Amino acid sequence: MSATQEVAAAQADPACTDKLPSAARGGPVSHAISRVARLHRTTAGRLLRGSGLYPGQEFVMMHLWDQGPVRQSDLIKAVELDPSTVTKMLQRLEQAGHVTRSTDPKDRRAVLVEATEQSCGLLDEITRAWAGLEEHTLAGLSPAERTQLVALLSRVEANLCTESEGTT
Repeated sequence: MSATQEVAAAQADPACTDKLPSAARGGPVSHAISRVARLHRTTAGRLLRGSGLYPGQEFVMMHLWDQGPVRQSDLIKAVELDPSTVTKMLQRLEQAGHVTRSTDPKDRRAVLVEATEQSCGLLDEITRAWAGLEEHTLAGLSPAERTQLVALLSRVEANLCTESEGTT
């Protein structure tokens, strides 16, 4: 599907509307962020479909490729998902041959998760998918606008991180 076709499909999607629900009038930016995050995740899932990954599994793989073997409990904290969700993801990734799980030799109660050699083929696919997602997401923005958007989103993220640290 071309970028023009995707824009037309998005405009036909009732979820792609500028109309702000009355209950969200006190939080138009929060509403916009939620809508954008949902659409971004849906688009990422579509781009990753060819790799055989389900949405969210790429974050697990990215973490494992960057960190090497990690305890499953630490992985759960790093990807900030429900433990049962991560366990299901790991089962699927293990069945596909992308990760292995083993007992941690330093603590027999803990499980180590590691990316396999086979998963390295996914690295290029995910890298290409995320580059395509970036270009699709930021189409029409100048380099200065892209830089400004990253800075603004970083500030929003810092605000939310500070808030979440205070509630945990």
